[in-house]
Amino acid sequence: MKIYISADMEGITGVTHWDEVDHDKSEYGQFQKQMSLEVAAACEGALNANAKEIWVKDAHYSGRNILAGTLPKGVKLIRGWSGHPYSMVQELDDSFDALMMIGYHSRAGQGGNPLAHTLSSSKLDFITINDRQTSEFFLHGNIAAKHGVPVVFLSGDVGLCEEVLEVSPGTATVATMVGVGDSTISIHPQDALKAIRTKVESALTGELSNCLWAHPKSFIVHIRFNKQQLAYKASHYPGANLIDPRTISFTTNDYDQVMQLILFVV
Repeated sequence: MKIYISADMEGITGVTHWDEVDHDKSEYGQFQKQMSLEVAAACEGALNANAKEIWVKDAHYSGRNILAGTLPKGVKLIRGWSGHPYSMVQELDDSFDALMMIGYHSRAGQGGNPLAHTLSSSKLDFITINDRQTSEFFLHGNIAAKHGVPVVFLSGDVGLCEEVLEVSPGTATVATMVGVGDSTISIHPQDALKAIRTKVESALTGELSNCLWAHPKSFIVHIRFNKQQLAYKASHYPGANLIDPRTISFTTNDYDQVMQLILFVV
């Protein structure tokens, strides 16, 4: 099996404040380590399930967070941002047998995580695709669907895990925390590592086809910005239309064009 792992940080066990996911803050180091260990646990679970090749995308902030030495030997680690529209799943294609997501978080406007957002909390109010409010899980899971790659596992906050069960009921999840207002209630970090390792192994030895998504034939995208100036500028992207002072719409039959739109307007 060839496995792809995309890792974010706002859904890592214990993360509660923006300072804890910011390179320049003193709290960052302990959560950088926990992020690295949770990704390593997912890799170990995959290897226990006889994965032969594992690719990891460091998909938080600078893309330079995971401590490479914590990962098992042989794992390929993608660091930084290439500028490719696939963003958090750069290099994903139909050669992979499964996609997994570690440390993902609730979407913009959802209350399941104090750090809930979609792509950019400073720019965006929300994104919808075919009238569904979109998380980073949903946005990038649709790339996997385009390529026929099942989304087999996700770890993150309770709110996102509930979304996963609604969108992709075959996908295994580990809830690392639940957000309550501006606080979180988290499981123990070691319990998270054990659960991730165990559930990944179980998911990859199960029926992967149960985690395949149907891929729509067309996409209607709405992006609502925090400022009208951003929406006006974005409305000049080819095919985009301004439908109110802060919202653009875009319609396409090709999901790659959805990701290209987001690359250039967000």
